[in-house]
Amino acid sequence: MANIKSQIKRNKQNEKRRLRNRVYRGSARIAVRNANTAMEDGNAEETQAAVLQAISALDKAAEKGVIHKNNAARRKGRLMRRLSALNIEFKPAKVDEPKAEEKTATKEAAPEKKAATKKAAPKKTTKKAAAEKTTKKSTSKKA
Repeated sequence: MANIKSQIKRNKQNEKRRLRNRVYRGSARIAVRNANTAMEDGNAEETQAAVLQAISALDKAAEKGVIHKNNAARRKGRLMRRLSALNIEFKPAKVDEPKAEEKTATKEAAPEKKAATKKAAPKKTTKKAAAEKTTKKSTSKKA
């Protein structure tokens, strides 16, 4: 057991993070395992759904920093390679995109933002400039 306060706090933080990370790492591992078993069964629709779920779980784990992004990419590549070897066409999930007419309408309806104006920072005076100011003041007082 640590004696130093900061180390005790660090141990508590590490334990909390470990428990939080286990959820993402475990769900990614289970999703990949389910995708592999679905590929062995041979059902195309189940396989595709399982692979999509595995890819999502791997992306979430990489996003949270539980696994490295290259690790997630490598695992996804392996899944996709096995999927293509089974001659199953992969159809990515459909994303609802607005039609071209709707895109232009939303652009026109959006209020225009005002251009941000930067305020000029006050100039820093150098020693030479400060010396010149004092000499000017002293000469103007004499006159």
